[in-house]
Amino acid sequence: MLASLKFKDFLHPRPTPSGIDVDCKLKHFAIITYAVDAHKFAGLFPPRFQLDSVMIDGQEKGLLSVVPFMDVDFTSAVYPFPVFTMGQTNYRIYIIDTTTGERCVWFLGTTLDSWTIMVPRHVWKLPWHPGKISFNCDFDPHSGCYQRYEMHTQADWAPAQVELSQQPDQEFHFQGFPDSETALVYLTHPLAGFYYRRNGKLGTYRVWHDRLDVRPAKLESAQFGLLSRMKLVNEDEQQHPYSVLLQPINEFTIYLPPTAL
Repeated sequence: MLASLKFKDFLHPRPTPSGIDVDCKLKHFAIITYAVDAHKFAGLFPPRFQLDSVMIDGQEKGLLSVVPFMDVDFTSAVYPFPVFTMGQTNYRIYIIDTTTGERCVWFLGTTLDSWTIMVPRHVWKLPWHPGKISFNCDFDPHSGCYQRYEMHTQADWAPAQVELSQQPDQEFHFQGFPDSETALVYLTHPLAGFYYRRNGKLGTYRVWHDRLDVRPAKLESAQFGLLSRMKLVNEDEQQHPYSVLLQPINEFTIYLPPTAL
């Protein structure tokens, strides 16, 4: 079992933005996580990184999350700049950087619904892919729950659709962790991401956010074409996530440009 993690050890003031750093709000933010047999991740990331695995029912598992959201008020954190709105879905694996000891994520890639994809995809060589993303959501501020949450993505790289539900009395339940706070630090607070650039080289970028105020939810149905194609989580397994977390909106700072290592 993992040692206990406390948010007080991971929260810190926002580093002052500069240059082309970006502020954005992430609306309809979901983290849909699957527990996957550890051996299925072999070869997906360089030896510098190790799977941040958990033991579930006596078996070593890695956790992989699908993270859909709508970027709203996406703009420069430093200068007056136009504001953009766009759908996005990230696919990420929880790992440890053995060079620094930091818990972080390995990005399989991202689907983005915006013409602005040209910069991250072609200039920075990020593994970002075009798609048409739509949300059909109804959030009830009185109950603090979604009465409807649907996301659909039309894309060659990662077609997807997901439907979630939420009730006020739902509780957190995280197998393999000593307590809920440890699981929430693990699942919601990695601030560094690594990935293979589209030219095959290693890349990284960093974000900042405060503690996320996520609540549990239930998956009603899901189809994630990328997970099926990579044989990580088949379509039947996709109906049984490890956990589902929702937050109606939060705020991130993204430090740019990404770095090639």
